[in-house]
Amino acid sequence: MSEQALLKIVKRWRRYMPRGKWSAVPPKTRGFYVLYRQRNNSDNHFEVVYIGVAGLGQKLKQGITGRLKSHHKRIKGWTHFSCFEVHDNVSREDIRELESLLLSIFRHDSRIKLENVQRSSRTLYKLRQRKMWPK
Repeated sequence: MSEQALLKIVKRWRRYMPRGKWSAVPPKTRGFYVLYRQRNNSDNHFEVVYIGVAGLGQKLKQGITGRLKSHHKRIKGWTHFSCFEVHDNVSREDIRELESLLLSIFRHDSRIKLENVQRSSRTLYKLRQRKMWPK
């Protein structure tokens, strides 16, 4: 009998890994990740810079590691990352929904300066409309 997962969505995760420590993440890992900037060389103060997802293609070409390496070339100023691997039964739509939720939550938080300020999910926008709430 297989062991029951501790969480429904997240299979395992790593927190505050130094930039460049790609070996900490297995190749082709599906899930979401967060890029941070360490504040004032402090041991435990980090600012969120970017929230992203990986492994959404029909055929998994690159996972979180590939995305981190591409951000290493393009996005300046981040020093650490956290990554969250999802279970195999979590669909790409589920991963996208998680990303939309996280970006919606942190979009207007003055403590967080996201590099990826994309438009909100249309579906999330529809769900917050007045007609969706009982009178």
